[in-house]
Amino acid sequence: MSRPFCELHLHIEGTLEPATIFQLARQQGLTLPYADEDDLAGRYRFTDLQSFLDLYYDNMRVLRSEDDFAALAWAYFLRARIAGVAHVELFVDPQAHSVRGVAENTVLRGLRRAMDRARTELAVSSSIIACVLRDQSVDSAHAMLDAVLSADVPVTGLGLDSAEVGNPPSKFAAVFADARAAGLHVVAHAGEEGPADYVWQALDVLGAERIDHGIRALDDPKLVQRLIADRIPLTVCPLSNVRLQVVQDVAEVPIRRMLDEGLCVTINSDDPAYFGGYLDDNLRSIQEAFRLTDGDLDQLCENSITASFLPDPERVELRRRLAAR
Repeated sequence: MSRPFCELHLHIEGTLEPATIFQLARQQGLTLPYADEDDLAGRYRFTDLQSFLDLYYDNMRVLRSEDDFAALAWAYFLRARIAGVAHVELFVDPQAHSVRGVAENTVLRGLRRAMDRARTELAVSSSIIACVLRDQSVDSAHAMLDAVLSADVPVTGLGLDSAEVGNPPSKFAAVFADARAAGLHVVAHAGEEGPADYVWQALDVLGAERIDHGIRALDDPKLVQRLIADRIPLTVCPLSNVRLQVVQDVAEVPIRRMLDEGLCVTINSDDPAYFGGYLDDNLRSIQEAFRLTDGDLDQLCENSITASFLPDPERVELRRRLAAR
């Protein structure tokens, strides 16, 4: 029996594989600016976060209908099941679709179809976290939140993603206050390319319950102590950090230090179609880099369960499965 990991930092649009992009383009009669799948995959050599985002948003043009989003998510769930994912709290970027005329409800309904199927057929549970594009306006973020809250598919939380540098969390304080008032959980990308101060802002201004990435938090000893004392989870994505040149090698991701200092670190795949690996690939990479023991891997799995927004009975069941391995 595999460890029942919870994946807590997964952008569903980032699971859009080249084969799926070309398949959807053919169905829609779209002409892509790539010769073939190999040509597209060959462009996945990123110099920083923005170079990735440019291609990431451009490829979303093939996601138009409820069926497209259902197919996207179902393909992820099939691969996630192989990777050992028992539960996923998937990120989605509604603003990236509404700007193209795709309604929030269309996106959410498509995802929900795949989510319901995954629970029934694969025994993989899931929930949705809608993310604010931090390089868009505050008004756009408010409009997205209003549309998501009025949709007929429930979401678990509100997140913050996209281009970090120059877009501090504090910019969206009012949006996240509204989200908390509506009963949503709050998470935020911070401390990937941005400074440790962005992590402080995510915690103290937005009320973030989890920090996505967060590796720059280790630059600030007081912040590290805060994260430990308040048990704030960090959803770290090793292969993503390498592909975006945040670090040059997996061995430079501070996984060992985070574990040794008692931080609630979790391992995730971020945008696996672009960054060279799903959850199992990320786990394998850090196991090799840090010579992780079975106990270390058990701790990472336990951390993911603790950091999830699952109801307590479902957490208890996952811990039972972990103990029964």
